[in-house]
Amino acid sequence: MGHPILNLAGQRIALGCLLLLMASVLIFIGTQILPGDIAQSILGQSATPEAVANLRKDLGLNDPAYIRYFTWLSGVLQGDLGVALSNGKPIAEAVGQRLSNTLFLAGWAAVISVPLAVLLGLLAVQYKNRWPDKLISGVTLTTISLPEFFLGYLLIYFISVQLRWFPSVAIINDTMSLWQKLNTIALPVAVLVLVVLAQMMRMTRAAILNVMQSAYIETAELKGITPFQVIRKHAFPNAIAPIINVIMLNLAYLVVGVVIVEVVFAYPGMGQYLVDHVSKRDVPVVQACALIFASVYISLNIVADIVSIVANPRLRHPK
Repeated sequence: MGHPILNLAGQRIALGCLLLLMASVLIFIGTQILPGDIAQSILGQSATPEAVANLRKDLGLNDPAYIRYFTWLSGVLQGDLGVALSNGKPIAEAVGQRLSNTLFLAGWAAVISVPLAVLLGLLAVQYKNRWPDKLISGVTLTTISLPEFFLGYLLIYFISVQLRWFPSVAIINDTMSLWQKLNTIALPVAVLVLVVLAQMMRMTRAAILNVMQSAYIETAELKGITPFQVIRKHAFPNAIAPIINVIMLNLAYLVVGVVIVEVVFAYPGMGQYLVDHVSKRDVPVVQACALIFASVYISLNIVADIVSIVANPRLRHPK
């Protein structure tokens, strides 16, 4: 038998692969049961029945569903996401740039929100039930209660229209410098930070407070160590597993849940790309985007599980 950590990590990865396979089945079924005829929607209502029948044959729509699924899955496993029906271009090429843009947006939101959430959680514990704790909890709960599109429009009106600090449309391209890109995505990043901050902060606070009830914390306090040092040196390291878990879940949300934010700010990412092609009933694009989102979400959940396992000292040092 191998090390417990390697065994558990292997189990999590195998389970993730199984979940992704199941997700691909659900995605395929979901796109196939949509009302209407794909060939008819491509050609328009004025198309002749013969033209529709020929296009259905070209697209392989006359084949049984299971054959179409395995043909699609085989292509995906080989890196071929298919061709967009709306423009005839390979989906993988368009998705590559779009996914890069989405990861750029989500990455900067994570760089700001994760340290800020941990810091605010530590401050909330330090000043438990006092005004800093109540202020932090109140503000973060207010922001998470508001829908992303509403927060986006509020920031556009006050910061972009009234104050003219940042642009209201977040369109970036490769010719822009890093500073220009950051200035352009400031508002969508702010919305994402406000949305995910509350959950990470409150989990940090709850995890540390749970550890603070332990006997070794009381021993450290009796030694005369300052409250902040007790939190930083003893409570926080032992509360890191649930904190990392919720951080990873929120990072998954940042990538998967940016659809609304990208649409509000006209950001050229995966979310905007998906919405554009849903309106065109471009099924291969919808399938590819949904599978990519599922892959990212499942992968980050696997990472969260593995990090939680590694953070468990009983598994790191088995007897």
